[in-house]
Amino acid sequence: MISKRLVVVVGSGGVGKTTLAAALGVTSAIAGRDVLVMTFDPSLRLKDALGVGDAALDSEVNLPLDAPGRLAVSLLDAKKTFDRLIDRYAANASSRERILANRFYQNLAGSLAGVLEYMAVERLYEAAGEVETRQIILDTPPTRQALDFLGAPERIVGFLDSGALRIALKSWFDGAGHLKPTAHLGPLGRGVEAFLDRVVGLDLLRDMAEFFQAFEPLYQGFRERATEVQELLRSPETLFVLVSGPGSERVADTLFFARRLAEHGHHLGPIVVNRVHPRTDQGTRDIRGLELLEWLGDRDHRGVAELRDLLGDDHEVIAIPLLPEEPTNLDSLAHLGELLFTGGEG
Repeated sequence: MISKRLVVVVGSGGVGKTTLAAALGVTSAIAGRDVLVMTFDPSLRLKDALGVGDAALDSEVNLPLDAPGRLAVSLLDAKKTFDRLIDRYAANASSRERILANRFYQNLAGSLAGVLEYMAVERLYEAAGEVETRQIILDTPPTRQALDFLGAPERIVGFLDSGALRIALKSWFDGAGHLKPTAHLGPLGRGVEAFLDRVVGLDLLRDMAEFFQAFEPLYQGFRERATEVQELLRSPETLFVLVSGPGSERVADTLFFARRLAEHGHHLGPIVVNRVHPRTDQGTRDIRGLELLEWLGDRDHRGVAELRDLLGDDHEVIAIPLLPEEPTNLDSLAHLGELLFTGGEG
């Protein structure tokens, strides 16, 4: 049983991370823990894995699990999280309305590159602070976006400490809405302003300038929370479970991700090779159609053996067999969790 306060499930796409994260949550709740399973994967596969609807978007939904513990699920809605942050941390009502009414915020902030990862940091901070004794199991998107999330706290701090933000906070427009740097250039300045208006759009530039200036009172809070999440992700109370698919071709990607986690100071727990085909009886090779199954079983077990040889005693490698059907309810998820905690098929 994984008893860490925060369990982060990571890996490449299509390997069953979400299902395993759900199974971990069900098994921990059966063992008597108060568990919250979260995701910030835009595909929201966790909604299907645990059978919850849109009500779980950015709020917790308790699941009807007959167990000593409690199981809740929460899906990230980046825009709602952003709105709630502003509502909670804005200096006053006027400042809050100024930000929420900003057109740049309304139209672009929910889809800007990096916003999803930044809001995932904020949502994790919220959840970790709500109930200290609760276990959080975090399902992540595929490798690249998961790495973006893990690096988000550092990027937030770096941006807030950078010269780029100081430049953005300068007063670029006068009371009439004209660019101050070109105002003294006369006709040439108006030409530059017209060019920028055609290429970028001065309205957009004004909204962006207003956006950064309106956010100025909130920046210190963003920095402090990002630093706390950075410490949480590197804490001994946080464990990363790396999920891989079977086969030797997956070994390189798995080792790459394991190395990146170690380089960033994260604590890597078991490596789970999911959906391993069983070995077939050699006496069945003459039965039509079983040659492929025999080949798949041999391939998958060779990949598991190769991964174990390369990792040595550094990390446990758990092989989870390919199940007849993908778990689709709490009972089947509990069975998958049992396989995980008993070491799979060995």
